[in-house]
Amino acid sequence: GDARVRGQTGVVSERRGSYPFIDFRLLNNTTLSGEIGTKKKVKRLLSFQRYFHASRLLRGIVPQTSLYLLDEDYLGQARHMLSKVGMWDFDIFLFDRLTNGNSLVTLLCHLFNVHGLIHHFQLDMVTLHRFFVMVQEDYHSQNPYHNAVHAADVTQAMHCYLREPKLANFLTPSDIMLGLLAAAAHDVDHPGVNQPFLIKTKHHLASLYQNMSVLENHHWRSTIGMLRESRLLAHLPKEVTQDIEQQLGSLILATDINRQNEFLIRLKSHLDNQDLRLEDAQDRHFMLQIALKCADICNPCRVWDLSKQWSERVCEEFYRQG
Repeated sequence: GDARVRGQTGVVSERRGSYPFIDFRLLNNTTLSGEIGTKKKVKRLLSFQRYFHASRLLRGIVPQTSLYLLDEDYLGQARHMLSKVGMWDFDIFLFDRLTNGNSLVTLLCHLFNVHGLIHHFQLDMVTLHRFFVMVQEDYHSQNPYHNAVHAADVTQAMHCYLREPKLANFLTPSDIMLGLLAAAAHDVDHPGVNQPFLIKTKHHLASLYQNMSVLENHHWRSTIGMLRESRLLAHLPKEVTQDIEQQLGSLILATDINRQNEFLIRLKSHLDNQDLRLEDAQDRHFMLQIALKCADICNPCRVWDLSKQWSERVCEEFYRQG
């Protein structure tokens, strides 16, 4: 099992996430439901109000991933794969094994460096790494599909789209950073069940967001909470950080599958009228929304070996919900 999420007894440990842990064992064992329910008192707040007293960041401890415990053969293979990170047949599953489950952190560090974002935004490398670790750890490794590997896969696909000449020639460093951050965090703290499940079970997140883009709103707010907690952008002017937070929300909310027609109709209109002007910030943002939506559901367009694995994972996750 995953040592990061399982204790010595083999039971999934408490998380930093904001919602009550959905324990599927309750569906199979009714005799223990009262006992388990008593033990698992819900004390969590919203994502941006997590257990600050338990945060390693506030204790001044730099999170150490097990990446540095790998031998040079594995590290060498991971570095070699990163040299081909812009290829569509990039095997994210192999890359995750080579980085010992740290594919998202390793990929983001590499891409932020490749795109010159660290220098452009004067980001502190230690703080940046801390933030990436927070994002990766807030994904649920027990989810077959909506986990950190999916986030890394979407981020790699977004990188491929950002390199497309017709788009790349117009993108600003801010556009690139927003695209990568939104891709990395677009499903953060995903419970492994969909919106109808949350609504029908009267989950508190459904009530909080009035049954509208429940998961997407939660992913966005969780991301903002981690950004503020890490203080990654604290050195930037307040109006800049506010704009980044709002644009991140616009990108992540665009992944709501219920809004699919809205974006398809608008894209078709632009293509028919040939009126896309990528010099315009609004049109560039719209194309980033389209790119993120494509990256999020691009699994069937991957090479067969990768596509098949993703199909099996998403079927397994839906089966568990059912």
